[in-house]
Amino acid sequence: MKHHKVLALAAALLLAGVTAASAAGMTKSSAAGTAKSPASDSLTLSTAQQKTAWSDLYMGSLNQNAPAGFTATAGAVLPKSVTAAPVTAKAAQAVPALRSYDFATVQKKLVIVNPSDRKIAEVIAG
Repeated sequence: MKHHKVLALAAALLLAGVTAASAAGMTKSSAAGTAKSPASDSLTLSTAQQKTAWSDLYMGSLNQNAPAGFTATAGAVLPKSVTAAPVTAKAAQAVPALRSYDFATVQKKLVIVNPSDRKIAEVIAG
């Protein structure tokens, strides 16, 4: 009889653990819509997404000068002298793929930058 109680208790604990893990998994998946996925060194936006990013992020008045010899191209590292900022909430909502990136306006182009290594993932020209 004691053996049956131990088995029943073990089964109940196992079931409670599985239930808790399942609930935690549901919480993570429901929050995934707002969580940032890590930025990468390349990004491919559709023409419509590029136009939206341009209208939401590009500010000609904030155009920055780049060091001599620098060309804003995908894969290049954004020079430290060029300031990048996190993508705005408005732009991230409109184009979720941008959520984990930074951006800068340089050489009259909008550059989308991986914040971890400052590599340019996408260049958008108006």
